[in-house]
Amino acid sequence: MEYVTLGRTGLRASVLGLGGGGHSRLGQKTGASADDSSAIVRRALELGVNFIDTAEAYGTEALIGAALQGVNRQDVILSTKKSPVADGQPISAQTLVAALDASLARLGTDYVDIYHLHGVRAEHYARAAEELVPALERLRDAGKIRFLGITEVFGSDTGHAMLARAVHDPCWDVMMVGFNMLNQSARERVLAETQRRGIGTLCMFAVRDALSRPAKLREVVAGLVAQGALDPAKIDLDNALGFLLEAADSLPEAAYRFCRAEPGLDVILSGTGNPQHLEENVAAIVRPPLPEPLRQRVIDLFGAIDSVSGQ
Repeated sequence: MEYVTLGRTGLRASVLGLGGGGHSRLGQKTGASADDSSAIVRRALELGVNFIDTAEAYGTEALIGAALQGVNRQDVILSTKKSPVADGQPISAQTLVAALDASLARLGTDYVDIYHLHGVRAEHYARAAEELVPALERLRDAGKIRFLGITEVFGSDTGHAMLARAVHDPCWDVMMVGFNMLNQSARERVLAETQRRGIGTLCMFAVRDALSRPAKLREVVAGLVAQGALDPAKIDLDNALGFLLEAADSLPEAAYRFCRAEPGLDVILSGTGNPQHLEENVAAIVRPPLPEPLRQRVIDLFGAIDSVSGQ
């Protein structure tokens, strides 16, 4: 495993982070037992993964807490989250504080390294920054969190409207941003500024459906061609990224390597409930970057796209 400094936090994080959400939720969405899910966490630790991300909404905090019993707390970077909205209404600072205490109890710890406002939409940002950031700062001063984070809703905010605003505020130490081969728009809209300000970054959506299911990729590409966003003369409509298999054993492997090599991306998140899949993802992330001509071809094809997430 390789490690990187997570921006100005100074935390030394594994370049692959284990995500407790996504389609799998550590296998809970596909019928795994609690023991099976905890075993995924322990296997990740054995493979050198020291960054673990979860959220109240995922329902995996307790599973992760159980898996970390007996593990030196200082050897693990824990990241969790709370949405600033519940049932369509903004939450109060008191609700945020209570939510963190509940997360700490489920995780079996007295602090988290990063506490994020989760899935913040552009229209909710101003209120969250005004009402909830002071509460987060008080929690930091009390030692319950170390660093403040914020995550976007990449599935609908594919152009990063929220983070493009938030990145200019000095309170955020870490940001979770959507980025993959099909939508690289964060390169200029978010990552240029996070690098300038020393904000640590977590990459979500590195793979997702379109980069793991050929039929979904064909559907996405066809949609982009129909929108006039892709030139059909420059792309194989049936196998748009097949050229990457010259240098990778699979498209997901190429996708992880592409994101890992992107300047400004620190930790690439990967969610799974399958130990073999976890091992494959770890093996992919530590392979060398894609050959530059292939990487540049991906940029030439999809670098201007900001309308899809890959979901």
